[in-house]
Amino acid sequence: MTMKKQIIYMVCATVLLSSCHIYKAYDRPDTIETSGIYRDPVSATDTLVETDTTNMGNLPWKDVFRDSKLQALIEEGLANNVDMQAAILRVEEAKLLLTSARLSFLPSLNLALQGSATTIGNSDYAKAYTLPAVASWEVDLFGKLLNASRGQKAAYRQSQYTQQAIRSQLIGGIANAYFTLLMLDRQVEITSKTVDIYKENVRVMEAMKVAGMTTEAAVVQMRAVFHQVSGSLIELKRQVREVENSLSVLLAKAPQHIDRSTLEDQVMPEELMAGVPLQLLENRPDVKVAEMTLASAYYTTNKARAAFYPGLNITATAGWTNGSGITISNPGQFMFQALASLAQPIFNNGKLVANLKISKAEEEIAKMKYQQTILEAGKEVSNALHLYDATNRKLVQDQAQIEELEKAVAYTNALFQSGQSTYLEILSAQQSLLSAQLTEVSDNVQRMQAVINLYSAIGGGRE
Repeated sequence: MTMKKQIIYMVCATVLLSSCHIYKAYDRPDTIETSGIYRDPVSATDTLVETDTTNMGNLPWKDVFRDSKLQALIEEGLANNVDMQAAILRVEEAKLLLTSARLSFLPSLNLALQGSATTIGNSDYAKAYTLPAVASWEVDLFGKLLNASRGQKAAYRQSQYTQQAIRSQLIGGIANAYFTLLMLDRQVEITSKTVDIYKENVRVMEAMKVAGMTTEAAVVQMRAVFHQVSGSLIELKRQVREVENSLSVLLAKAPQHIDRSTLEDQVMPEELMAGVPLQLLENRPDVKVAEMTLASAYYTTNKARAAFYPGLNITATAGWTNGSGITISNPGQFMFQALASLAQPIFNNGKLVANLKISKAEEEIAKMKYQQTILEAGKEVSNALHLYDATNRKLVQDQAQIEELEKAVAYTNALFQSGQSTYLEILSAQQSLLSAQLTEVSDNVQRMQAVINLYSAIGGGRE
């Protein structure tokens, strides 16, 4: 049988096997479940039935975070953050590997220059040379190269989605740190005013003691509370410094002061839109990363299957030589040689079976991790929706509590001045007011963080 006929027969066999599993491209498994992964934020049992396909994650990040100073910080982070820059380089690396995998379908060409000089006794040197160009081509009969290329494409897309995930996390991280700073600034402001109030209280109590209107115990107690609140102010300022330092690192610069606005200036979306659960599969980068990991495992399994089938290699040599193996002639003669080899695995079948089983196990693990990533994403969406709803309702209570406590402080001071109340009642009222004011600030920032969390949870911040 001639080499030409052999090649024809092998091509026919390839066509007959074209429906084989090893040629099938990855498709999302039907077993992946996405329904009912969002819970209704106000229901203890019902899942969220979302009919509006509008997804907040599709909004540009500047439409969500409207503070111009925050926008400048996010842009700086996207341009300079070390993790972001590393992710960009990994995408470029994966792109080059994909190009290399695609080029493996093409023949390779090498030059192999050889020369020799031989003498026997006192005879002249016989100089022989060969100037060949050697071409080799691995014919992808059973999808070995095809699956390798597809697997590398999945790895390339995985690197792209990883970059998107880092981008989304970076935007959310900068926004969270920024709003935390605004919260601390407001708490420092409230605590500083409270320190001034307690300082004045100490002065008044000392004057009343001199006038015989109160006791030393009352004065000492008021001083102790003053020092306590002063200490908490120092702690708040320390936290401000640490958050500024952390945010500076996110921006890839030395720790320094962060220019910022105030908590009262913030405008956040009033309505949160989660969209339909299926959009998590298309929008959320970490979910796509998990799916590309599954796709890569799928093609690795196909490669393991393809290893059971024979491989066809075609090599050809062309060039000039002056040596025939017997005599040496000058000038050299043109030569051409072609060879086709068919290699069928025989003695390593046990190893091939083991590799296939390992690949199938890894594919199943990747599928389970993919499902788990979807469930985790649903949990984050549900948590963010509930946090937003809960903080909205809690802020109403916080504001009502502050109004009542402000009245209580005013009434208690008036009663104390008239001798109808004690210093302990004043302390209690003022401390309750301070605690309520700090809590209200914290709850307000939690509401903002719920917006950030939901935006990230549904794939916001993509390019």
